[in-house]
Amino acid sequence: MVKLSAKCIVAGDTAVGKSTLVQLFRSDGSHFPKNYSMTATVEVSVKTVQIPDTGDSVELFLCDSPGKAIFYEMTEKLWDQPGALCLVFDVTNESSFSSCTKWLQRVRSKTLSPHLPGVLVGNKTDMAGLRAVEKGQAEEWAASNGLEYFETSAKELENFERPFQALAKAFHHLYQERVEHFQSLV
Repeated sequence: MVKLSAKCIVAGDTAVGKSTLVQLFRSDGSHFPKNYSMTATVEVSVKTVQIPDTGDSVELFLCDSPGKAIFYEMTEKLWDQPGALCLVFDVTNESSFSSCTKWLQRVRSKTLSPHLPGVLVGNKTDMAGLRAVEKGQAEEWAASNGLEYFETSAKELENFERPFQALAKAFHHLYQERVEHFQSLV
């Protein structure tokens, strides 16, 4: 039984639902924040994810980052050596999707590893009539950047746990690959 820890950067533009997704995941869906307050610093939440069929677990340190550019300089100091990345955009806001490129570059610049498990999350799918970013477009962008794509509705409590579970599994898989590689050297 192995217990791993991973610093997971949760990044994206302001008001895309990053904090809500983190709070829902941490509380197993029992806490939906009804009052929105802009995140001004990195807020860290911790949640342990069991890896199916292994007995192992990954403790995710979810670093919920502010989306406003004025906070970036302060934020980036806390991003050193991430173990995983969760990029979030609002499916009704094309600009928040376009910004994912800069967020991805910023986070990847903080790691020495060529392999950073990551997911792209299209949030607010409950607002289908206002959708500005098509699922196929987001899936294609995610795949071209080595990310797994998920769609969620924090408001409707749909799929909020899946991106984080996938990150924990990907981080665990990367660990397993490294162990196997080192064992092959012996």
